[in-house]
Amino acid sequence: MPFACADRMAQALSPGTVFTSDLPPRLDRLPWSAWHWRVVVALGITWMLDGLEVTLVGAIGGVLRESDTLALTESQIGGSASAYLAGAVGGALLFGRLTDLLGRKRLFLVTLGVYLTATLASALAWNFVSFAVFRMLTGAGIGGEYAAVNCAIDELLPARVRGRADLAINATYWLGTALGALLSIVLLDPRVVPHTIGWRACFGLGAIIGATILIFRNHLPESPRWLLLHGRVDEARTVVEGIEHEVAAAHARGGHGALPAPGAPARLEAKGVITFASIARVLVKQHPRRTVLGLTLMVAQAFAYNGVFFTYSLVLTRYYGIPGQRIGYYLLPFAAGNLIGPIALGPLFDTWGRRTMIALTYGASGVMMALIGYALARGWLNAATQTACWCAVFFVASAAASSAYLTVSELFPVELRGMAIALFYAAGTAVGGLVAPTLFGALIQTGSRQEVFVGYAIGAALMVLAAIAAAVLGVNAERKSLEEIVDLGRAAEGRGHS
Repeated sequence: MPFACADRMAQALSPGTVFTSDLPPRLDRLPWSAWHWRVVVALGITWMLDGLEVTLVGAIGGVLRESDTLALTESQIGGSASAYLAGAVGGALLFGRLTDLLGRKRLFLVTLGVYLTATLASALAWNFVSFAVFRMLTGAGIGGEYAAVNCAIDELLPARVRGRADLAINATYWLGTALGALLSIVLLDPRVVPHTIGWRACFGLGAIIGATILIFRNHLPESPRWLLLHGRVDEARTVVEGIEHEVAAAHARGGHGALPAPGAPARLEAKGVITFASIARVLVKQHPRRTVLGLTLMVAQAFAYNGVFFTYSLVLTRYYGIPGQRIGYYLLPFAAGNLIGPIALGPLFDTWGRRTMIALTYGASGVMMALIGYALARGWLNAATQTACWCAVFFVASAAASSAYLTVSELFPVELRGMAIALFYAAGTAVGGLVAPTLFGALIQTGSRQEVFVGYAIGAALMVLAAIAAAVLGVNAERKSLEEIVDLGRAAEGRGHS
């Protein structure tokens, strides 16, 4: 095999070299340990921060309409949410490409830094334009996080628990939501802090919370699978041996003896730099069915979630007369349903299987969303029952949305995983996320419940369509290594589909 000099004086296999490695199966056979928990905490903070950001903007929506704050209209509040999502799209595409080129670890440190700087700037906004610009930059950091962090998580966690772990990690978005709701309850209460200061303090505290995670992330290793992709076999082996040493010591202390034996070595190829033409060929020509599936799942969940959640404070304020400082009380149970759902349903994605559970959760979510939209239009609900209904819907829909990220991160090869996640996230967010908040904000501003129902009905139809796509195009990826899933795709390609 040809060799070439790699970074840090290590020997790297030249692009195109085919080799076998036992490192991926050695990672997959590891028992769950404190080391895996550190990965979950350090990287799962991405979703918590996103949930915190979305909730703060949603909770302070009513406050930002006041003349002594930013005096925004409902449409401008929806527009600022769209600006956040536009930034997330751009950030995902930029940093998604860089995470494939430069490595997972470098990028999940950079993207967190971008987020922290921009969210602090949001606290200093002085009008709609400045607020929208800072929200866009904050979104860029979060969008970049999705690509780098999803790659690292799937490439480090054992295959047998990847489904439930991914869903549970994605559910931490709702821990951020709960935290944002609690912050808003205190900081938006004029008896505690004046509104002119309270909304700014919400963003400032959010940045402080995020800054603590930089310390944890700095101690995480680079993805061994990414190192193998670039032919840096010696570095990858050093990383895996370090992980094994720590996990084996904990395993022995627990009285469990030696680590389980790894599976058969994986056949790999050192790829080097992947061109955009190669990425397009994989997505469009080699795996068109997987591409259609990923796009459908991402668009549907983005429209439904962003439409409902970004504007829920406006619904509570306009239709039920809930003051801005009390919005957080209604977001807390909403967050609880979203948090518990993926944790409770996650194990079924590893046992019943991806295809079955994705179709079930998307389909059930769509039907329930349509029913609740109709109940709102008929005036059958109040603030409490409306919130209780959304808790039930998003108990299921949260698992569905999390499974979309699981799907797009595990179905494509390691050499383009970061860019694939970024492209699907960007497409879903652009089509579903950017349109939904502005559309829902405009519908709510009309004051007509029937108009709002139209928005909910569109979201419901998209979720049902995604359920059908999952049933027809889904891949049985449960409990399989990432390399085995790629091999399934190659075999399907040979039969004329993927």
